[in-house]
Amino acid sequence: MSGAPQAPEADPATSGPASDGPGLVAAGVSKQFGRKTIIGAVDIEVAPGEVLALVGGNGSGKTTLLRILTGAIDPDAGEVSWRGRPLDESDPWVRREVAVLLDDAETFPDLSVLEHVELLARAFGLDDARRRATEVLDEVGLSGQVGQLPTSLSSGQRHRLGLASVLVRPAGLVVLDEPEQRLDESGRLWLSTRLRRLADDGASIVLASHDEQLVEDVADLVLELG
Repeated sequence: MSGAPQAPEADPATSGPASDGPGLVAAGVSKQFGRKTIIGAVDIEVAPGEVLALVGGNGSGKTTLLRILTGAIDPDAGEVSWRGRPLDESDPWVRREVAVLLDDAETFPDLSVLEHVELLARAFGLDDARRRATEVLDEVGLSGQVGQLPTSLSSGQRHRLGLASVLVRPAGLVVLDEPEQRLDESGRLWLSTRLRRLADDGASIVLASHDEQLVEDVADLVLELG
């Protein structure tokens, strides 16, 4: 994806649950770039309320697999579904169901930090969007930057804005690439508590992480790649 983030589109044909099927299911997923196999025959099941952690060294395919699991790229083989419906990033229903934070989090460049998060809250139909946005920005430690443009933020602050953009909206499936990066010890402790709370509220979560403590604290399932 490129440019500003896309808000979900109203679509009566796709606005409700697809089925009473399972949560996230990947069956026989593989991906190659040229002659190199990045992901080989991976099977995944993450039920609502569960957290799956992807671990492995740099280049092991964690980010590639996350992109496949969000429907951003297609696998060369295998299938991926959420609640029994194929994952396709262009599907408005998928954009409503899946909240994503990858390493290239996008922002609305002409909106302030507060306006950016508030717009997302409004797009997902939340009541009192301004209050909700303010609360989430305070939670991630950006209450002092609410009037700034995203481009004026440090890399660590932009990461926290990405976390706020995920946390401000409802989502059944949450996919995060190294959410602990650029957070200090207290921030990582907050993150582990927050992710467990999301899962306890019924979300399925998939995260890639190098932080052994975070994985130990939040993961119900661990998949080692590479």
